[in-house]
Amino acid sequence: MILNEKYSSIISIFKSLLPNPTTELQYNSPFELLVAVILSAQCTDKRVNQITPILFKELPTPFDFANSSVEHIYSLIKSCSYPNNKAQHLHSMATILIRQFNGIVPNTIEELQMLPGVGRKTANVIVSVLYNHPAMAVDTHVYRVSKRIGLTPQAKTVRHVEDILTQYTPQHEIHNMHHWLILHGRYTCTARNPKCNECKICNYCDYFRDITNKDLSSLNF
Repeated sequence: MILNEKYSSIISIFKSLLPNPTTELQYNSPFELLVAVILSAQCTDKRVNQITPILFKELPTPFDFANSSVEHIYSLIKSCSYPNNKAQHLHSMATILIRQFNGIVPNTIEELQMLPGVGRKTANVIVSVLYNHPAMAVDTHVYRVSKRIGLTPQAKTVRHVEDILTQYTPQHEIHNMHHWLILHGRYTCTARNPKCNECKICNYCDYFRDITNKDLSSLNF
């Protein structure tokens, strides 16, 4: 099967199973999403969603974050991974957001990456979720799943995975593809012991084909 056909088949199945995928991070404003995505780096969405209600009640706006102290922000997010670094980033991010963007979350990848704690992946999430731009954010789930399935077989880097996925996914489905791959990796194609018996796209998966062939070759007829 050529790569275009694989993408078409997998996207068709994903779309039938979950027509309108979205982030599992909980937020009520663009700024809240930006904070949540920064917190989600190497941390589960479940944990972030436990932290943010109290965090946003205490510090609801960029101005509150900027006027707070790093130590106070740390006290509110200390149960997430790398709280020291993230507290520093959130304080600096809010300060720069006010000074350079009037407290409004930018809508371009280039401007977003000017903010502390915002790399390309985070910027892609923001422009995709908030502004429906055809941006492909590649996190650990997207990287692992796309390579395991065989959507990005030759990719060696995160950026290469992003470029291949963007090239072969129809533009209007790119923001959905990001969520489909994340959710598939989170609940079905897990890092350890993927649930191939529950997978709806296993017929198009390189990993499933390889383990099936390996099992067959081990049998003595």
